[in-house]
Amino acid sequence: MDLVIEVHVMNYLVLHGLGGSKDGHWQEWLTESLRRKGKKVWFPQFSDWDRPIKSVWLKQLNRTIEQIPDEPLTVVAHSLGCILWIHHAAQRLSRRIDRVIMVCPPSPYHEKAEIQDFFPLPEAKQPLAAAAKKSLFVLSTNDPFLPQEDMAHFLSYHLPCFIIPEQGHINLDSGYGPWPWMLKLCLEDRMDWKNS
Repeated sequence: MDLVIEVHVMNYLVLHGLGGSKDGHWQEWLTESLRRKGKKVWFPQFSDWDRPIKSVWLKQLNRTIEQIPDEPLTVVAHSLGCILWIHHAAQRLSRRIDRVIMVCPPSPYHEKAEIQDFFPLPEAKQPLAAAAKKSLFVLSTNDPFLPQEDMAHFLSYHLPCFIIPEQGHINLDSGYGPWPWMLKLCLEDRMDWKNS
């Protein structure tokens, strides 16, 4: 009698935002931590971090996803990377991923010209939910890139949303180098709402 063991394979795709996510940023730490655990992680470095162009980044993201095996995939996006993912989902491509975690997307009204190139958001909201089996927004109450009055733009997607009190933009400036909660969230096949 043959013994069949099901092995759960999970790949990871980490999407940085404006200015990249290096020099100890939690996305860099997360990538290294997952790789140390033997996971396959793609952390594409999009061109011109400080002067991003949506169409260029979107092509680079599409090419990266084409290289990832058709196995379970978790996407972890931060800041402008979240907006990039929303545009990717709007393309209605055939591949559906397992999970997407979008941390601190910026407001459509943010004054930075580099951010404004990624807006407006696609009008149709359903493709974002359809692009993944599970989706989660992680927001902060005092994010300088997303005032509370502008959170409605992302709450309108009617996806699960975890709002963390007063954690800034959840980046190096707000103390997010290592982020054990995010590592745990990535490794477990569930969305854990306790940030500790």
